[in-house]
Amino acid sequence: MSWKAEYTASIEHPETFWASKAADLPWYKSPQQILSKDENGIDRWFADGEMNTAYMALDYHVEQGRGEQTAIIYDSPVTDSKCRYTYSELRDLVARFAGVLKQQGVDKGDRVVIYMPMVPEALIAMLAVARLGAIHSVVFGGFAPHELAVRIDDAEPKVIVSASCGIEISKVIAYKPMLDEAISLAAHKPDACIILQRPQVTAELQPGRDLDWQEAMASAEPADCVPVKGSDPLYVLYTSGTTGKPKGVVRDNGGHAVALKYSMKAIYNIEPGEVFWAASDVGWVVGHSYIVYAPLLAGCTTIVYEGKPVRTPDAGAFWRVCAEYGVKAVFAAPTAFRAIKKEDPEALELAKYDLSRLECIFMAGERLDPPTYHWTVEKTGKPVIDHWWQTETGWAICGNLTGIERKETKPGSSTLPIPGYNICILDPAGVELPTGEQGSIALKLPLPPGCLPTVWGDFERFRSGYLSECPGYYITGDGGYIDEEGYVFIMGRTDDVINVAGHRLSTGEMEEIVASHPAVAECAVIGVGDALKGQVPVGLVLLKNGVELDESSLEKELVAMVRKEIGPIACFNRAIVVQRLPKTRSGKILRKILRQIADGKSYNVPSTIDDPASLSEIEQIMDGQGLITQS
Repeated sequence: MSWKAEYTASIEHPETFWASKAADLPWYKSPQQILSKDENGIDRWFADGEMNTAYMALDYHVEQGRGEQTAIIYDSPVTDSKCRYTYSELRDLVARFAGVLKQQGVDKGDRVVIYMPMVPEALIAMLAVARLGAIHSVVFGGFAPHELAVRIDDAEPKVIVSASCGIEISKVIAYKPMLDEAISLAAHKPDACIILQRPQVTAELQPGRDLDWQEAMASAEPADCVPVKGSDPLYVLYTSGTTGKPKGVVRDNGGHAVALKYSMKAIYNIEPGEVFWAASDVGWVVGHSYIVYAPLLAGCTTIVYEGKPVRTPDAGAFWRVCAEYGVKAVFAAPTAFRAIKKEDPEALELAKYDLSRLECIFMAGERLDPPTYHWTVEKTGKPVIDHWWQTETGWAICGNLTGIERKETKPGSSTLPIPGYNICILDPAGVELPTGEQGSIALKLPLPPGCLPTVWGDFERFRSGYLSECPGYYITGDGGYIDEEGYVFIMGRTDDVINVAGHRLSTGEMEEIVASHPAVAECAVIGVGDALKGQVPVGLVLLKNGVELDESSLEKELVAMVRKEIGPIACFNRAIVVQRLPKTRSGKILRKILRQIADGKSYNVPSTIDDPASLSEIEQIMDGQGLITQS
């Protein structure tokens, strides 16, 4: 089947299309209501089906005689340890930890917060919660106590599962003191905390509340899978909100399982038994979808990697993992490959490894700039597939159906809409724009299976944030355009569009040009206030390792490049070399905060920031350059 036939079927006959995909999963009771409305008038998929996600991901494969196949490979360069778990072993551990949770009173519909590093026990905890029909909320390991407390108060967990520590390259981070502080700050108090003791740090347990993971496992009885409805929640995952209060994205069991199972073959071309590696963290949506659930639902082998793309121990880390385990497809954020490129621009480390079994490299999580795309293609000789999705959707909105019909890629484009996503480009009045014109990217309802149906405990926030601006559409908050061949180009968040003397210009386009300079490792272009033009763009540039040049000459070259590609209308006249760019732990540049600094506005340092000192450093540089407008 071609992409066109698959996509057309999903848009013109969505219920028939998704009913056929649902039939690929082992339901306890197959859904009869394929698409229905809930009490809030929101479209829901497979609401009356009965199932259990952990059963679909583990028990079913064991029952089919594939229990000895490897389910999880754990590779931890930061602890110099490796191990494997078969499907049978993983099922047994999940069933036993579900028994631990059951002993603490966790029942169907209860919440469990998981605050863990990248260790197999994090996956075991997630699947155990799902086994009981309960709802997990994973919080990125190492989040600050205040941010963890906010999530505890919103989710109101009966139990919190954590570890004594996490490890960032060579730095050991004790989790338990942060967890204790978060609980003291939170109004809601959990009944129990279950702590995995790691040898690097031993946590002090609080009598009467805290349990040792291994001791609890030793005395627990395995728990059976609890049936749930397709529309029952599987998890809540918090993402940043414009109000400062994080949004709890709700994911249901039925649509989630159907979408992710479908995606493993359709998008990533992965068959049962093959090795898939999402180089992310279980604290992010990519980790939920493509470290834990999708590979196991599809009967694949997934990799849990406790390390970084560089410095654990070197820029060959990713290539070593791919070669050692026969990874067929790897999926990571572009920032990971930019880090590798910066450390090893000639890819000398890559040459040490046999990547013959690696067929494709997928990137998402932020915009894939063409220089990073071209470098990765050139050095690896592998196809690089950009795809675009959000925490809210849980899986790709745009991509390349490599398991159905691999389309030609275009640098800067995340290719074509994924089946089920009816993408439109709207102007500020909500009118659809013609081919080639930039606007707000919206998804015509109904959304496909797997997307959020609400925000935890606050449906009105879901409605006002995503659905009210343009009735009949889900507003993504991203801007871009569709070309004459239907390829979608994501140019960044809609507030990354700047207005220069009445001309709306994408900072993403300028970043592409600046990043293509051979001396530039990474960059961010932001709009700063200008008395005459309203806004003008300024580039913040990070140089490649070992590059030494005259900064004023570089600025002139970059200005000339932007002028040549976009024209003088861009008014790009400033490019400033910086030592580091402020980023989240997942690698996203904090462009919104950079704009707030430039506008002289106050800003909150997010809990997700990787290096808080980078913000004050940037602020000093911008102030010294006279770039800060007094708000």
